[in-house]
Amino acid sequence: MGRRKQPTARQLRLGLELRKLREAAGLKGLEAAALLGADSVQISQIESGIAGVSEERVRRLAAHYSCTDAELIEALAAMATDRTRGWWEEYRERLPTSFLDLSELEHHATHRWDVELLYVPGLLQTEDYARMLFSSRVPELPRTEIELRVQHRTRRRGILQGPKPVPYTAVVHESALRMRVGGRSTLRAQLAHLLEASEADHVTVRAIPFETDSFTPLGSTIVYAGGDIPKLDTVVQDAPHGTVFIDAEAQLGVFRTLLRRVEAASLDPERSRDFIHRVAKEL
Repeated sequence: MGRRKQPTARQLRLGLELRKLREAAGLKGLEAAALLGADSVQISQIESGIAGVSEERVRRLAAHYSCTDAELIEALAAMATDRTRGWWEEYRERLPTSFLDLSELEHHATHRWDVELLYVPGLLQTEDYARMLFSSRVPELPRTEIELRVQHRTRRRGILQGPKPVPYTAVVHESALRMRVGGRSTLRAQLAHLLEASEADHVTVRAIPFETDSFTPLGSTIVYAGGDIPKLDTVVQDAPHGTVFIDAEAQLGVFRTLLRRVEAASLDPERSRDFIHRVAKEL
């Protein structure tokens, strides 16, 4: 297989998981390469996502690495054979790569969780609301890129539509419900859209009021995407230097605990809808 100029986050994840298996087996790249009749450069390229790897080689490597996790092997084999070129490819070299990686991650997710403290989650934003957020960015973006970002964000909603929508839970703090992005009219329309979306069977919206005593403030937004198996889950967070994809098992465990605590502190879906209705009336 040819070398990739810019591997996607999913391709990088496959390589990373193969590296984890090799290191767990106590093998060096040169030793792993000998098992395949290859060279260490090929192993390095596979593990860095620069080069693809066939399903057969994934299974051979797993066997050589003494991996007995059948679910993990099947999931990695499926990742190796995936040749999906989704709608997000239209935006390559037009938007930051992290936007495309997030869309790809969502496309393959088995479930999604969002926890937002300041803004309504991206998957539930109206176009006007999203446009105001992108327009407030510093330094300012060109108008054409703002519209591209709005269009891309709107198309991401596709995972919540169609015959097999992704189960989705959004936990939104009251501060996000009251933040007047774009003014009263934009926020009213946004809250109405949020309530409409919450009526779908596969969408759960939970609110956390200011007066909640048991809520421990989070450091930032949490985007949690479920993989085919829990070991392949991913957390996405924005950082000053860009978007970060978190996949270390220990860190995933921390975020799972945080999500359980956030869920326990939030109102149930019915009370959350009543609460959002009340906030909207007070605008």
